[in-house]
Amino acid sequence: MNEKMIFTVKEVAEILHSSPNYIYLLIERGYLPAIKLGSMKILKSTLEKFLIENQGNDLSDINNVKKINIISNTGEII
Repeated sequence: MNEKMIFTVKEVAEILHSSPNYIYLLIERGYLPAIKLGSMKILKSTLEKFLIENQGNDLSDINNVKKINIISNTGEII
């Protein structure tokens, strides 16, 4: 099997263009389930599920997760 099934926190941070500290925060807050195998690991299927479930959400502030509002060039919220 060539494709990875499990990722380290650092690898997930690279995939999501984020920092390892932010990934640990997602894990700590229960947004991104992980397992500890020496160090924290995230299953590929768990990462895919996280991305699908949070599509359309603004996770910039983990304490205030909200839906993304897109404003058109006429000023309406889409």
